[in-house]
Amino acid sequence: MSMWGNFALGFTYLSPVVGVYTLFGFALATGGPPMIWALVIAGVGQLLVALVFGEVVSQFPVSGGIYPWARRLWGRRWAWMAGWVYALALLATIASVSYGAGPFAALMLGFEPSTTSTVICALVVVAIVTLLNLGGTKLLTRAAIFGFAAELAGAVVVGIWLLTAHREQSFSAIFHTFGAGSGGSYISAFLAASLIGVYLYYGFEACGDVAEEVNDPGRRIPKSMRMTIYVGGAASIFVALALILAVPDFGKVISGEDADPVYTVLQNAFGSTGTRIVLGVVLISFLSCALSLQAAGSRLLQSYARDKMIFGSKYLAKFSQVRHVPPFALVVTAVVPALVILGSTVSASALTRIVSFAALGIYIGFQMIVLAALRARLKGWVPAGKFSMGRWGLPVNVAALVYGVLAAINMAWPRTPDAAWYDNYLVILSAVLVVGVGLVYLFVAKPHDRSDAPAGDAIPAK
Repeated sequence: MSMWGNFALGFTYLSPVVGVYTLFGFALATGGPPMIWALVIAGVGQLLVALVFGEVVSQFPVSGGIYPWARRLWGRRWAWMAGWVYALALLATIASVSYGAGPFAALMLGFEPSTTSTVICALVVVAIVTLLNLGGTKLLTRAAIFGFAAELAGAVVVGIWLLTAHREQSFSAIFHTFGAGSGGSYISAFLAASLIGVYLYYGFEACGDVAEEVNDPGRRIPKSMRMTIYVGGAASIFVALALILAVPDFGKVISGEDADPVYTVLQNAFGSTGTRIVLGVVLISFLSCALSLQAAGSRLLQSYARDKMIFGSKYLAKFSQVRHVPPFALVVTAVVPALVILGSTVSASALTRIVSFAALGIYIGFQMIVLAALRARLKGWVPAGKFSMGRWGLPVNVAALVYGVLAAINMAWPRTPDAAWYDNYLVILSAVLVVGVGLVYLFVAKPHDRSDAPAGDAIPAK
């Protein structure tokens, strides 16, 4: 995998089009136009995390990302738990992104979205990305680069057209709330709207998940991670700005009268045929995102399994030397999300409960690495890879941890006081359940004792 292929993998996983188009309506209705500043704040915060990850992967360019990094920085138990949380979060995210493609497919084809059509579309997405991933690393690289080019070109073209030909608002709009949050504190409304940024800026870690398939990974992967944030962040902010300034009536969005401002804007700007073309590009973005998620998840499972840290390790650890893919791990990253998607036909709330953990689980996994890196620094670790922040390493590490913890708290904060208590605390409860089950398995089955692979060796021996 070339550096450009590695960067494209991270970019399509981050997927600014998927993130912005999916959450734009919610964020605008909740926080008004100033919600765009949440993208800037989250971008800076996640750049700090990417810099810490860059130092770690530069010294330990091992496929699997979160799990092997945690193993080398802290130890076997910490690594097992990090891998467990992150793996389940990735599987849930694959289901979430695939399911999210359904409504866009229905709109593109000209009919009203339904549960059945969304489920069918989601299963088709899972099937397509699995076949592409089974085709091998070279095919994955080509698909990721194509997805990156299509998504970036679509974002730029749509953004420029909206800003030049269909701008309805002045640039000063991003400094006015237009009544959003008027029922209480605007800070609370902005924090809720800022979830668009929190949910958007991850994916750069996928660059490191395929470290053993990249040439000169110690130098190229940290650069790919930073480029993912730079380019993905710029594209996200540009798309969000263009959409905001093309909204004809903020009051209707904030009141709920215009429940889908993205579709409204596209219809006004492109008409029925043009909107379908744009939605086609959006679908390509969803496919690319699911493709990269599955690639990252399968490498994590394979890395986990070759250290005998999970049941079924004999098969999950297998790696095709011809195609450079873990075939059995890829099958798992297709079957589990497909079962989650099919579960929505029985209970939509079940899908919500599973997916609600996805983003928080990824942030927990991230902060387990950031915390492990900080602990290792304080115990004498000096990053020895080709990328190093030098004396800036410690303050950046501390700032990354503070940002990540605050973002996770904001994500889990209960915001539906009128709902049943278990729905109001759904995100927290799902995280507690996942971590609790993982801890029980860890201390009962002791999977961390099954391998003598290097662990905790980042910290110098006394």
